[in-house]
Amino acid sequence: MDQKYIKLFDTYTHGGMNRRDFLDRLKALAGAAAVTPILAQLENNYAHADTISPDDARLTTETIQILPDLNGYLAMPKDAKGKLGGVMVIHENRGLNPHIKDIARRVALEGFVAFAPDYLTYIGGTPADEDKARDMIGTLKPEDVNAISLDVRDALSQHKGVNGKVGAIGFCWGGGYVNSLAVADPKLNAGVAYYGIQPKAEDVAKIKAPLMLHYAGLDDRVNAGMKDFEAALKANKKTYELFVYEGANHAFNNDTNPARYDKAAADLAWGRTIGFLKKHLA
Repeated sequence: MDQKYIKLFDTYTHGGMNRRDFLDRLKALAGAAAVTPILAQLENNYAHADTISPDDARLTTETIQILPDLNGYLAMPKDAKGKLGGVMVIHENRGLNPHIKDIARRVALEGFVAFAPDYLTYIGGTPADEDKARDMIGTLKPEDVNAISLDVRDALSQHKGVNGKVGAIGFCWGGGYVNSLAVADPKLNAGVAYYGIQPKAEDVAKIKAPLMLHYAGLDDRVNAGMKDFEAALKANKKTYELFVYEGANHAFNNDTNPARYDKAAADLAWGRTIGFLKKHLA
């Protein structure tokens, strides 16, 4: 797909314009007849979200409240021998949707107890309408999101199936909040941020957890802060791995999005991620 459509959609999905303006600009760029087929490629299709069935016999899955009144999705191996590392799965700016639940199941099948919190719980929970979810995400205060993350990390570390070690993996909005959690929480054992906004350079010194950072080569918006972040990580002698996937777009891991999903980049990043988590959460 032409990058001009993908860049326009990225601006829209990250709060740069409302839906009406987005559709008007898309119509102007592509012509009225092309809008519907282009949207079918740009927007997530959760009919294809379940790469791992919610009823997979190898897993135990359930929606639980790991904190009082905070909903989330738990997935863990059914026949685990001994305690496992815990992994928080932090969603994109669309909330706890079917794709993120599927990611939690994928993580669990790799031998972890995965928990995906719904950060929208306290304001009504993740709605089916993605535009509404994005609007709701925009009302959250960073300090409140970080407080939830800290509490979830602590609660997951005490789960009966967890060995006490907890890492976090996040995508887009969630990738940024993995970085924020690493700054805020000295007890985080590992963090994996997919195309996440970076913390302030002066806060990098507070990071204790080893980090794995995945960036898309075509993601100019997020990548604008990448070099300064890496420079601060080096200057503060932090443990990190940083990868840039050339030719890939923001959200390249999201396989419900035909226009931006990049299987080669996603598979490579996933293999690296799982190896990293196994190394640090065993």
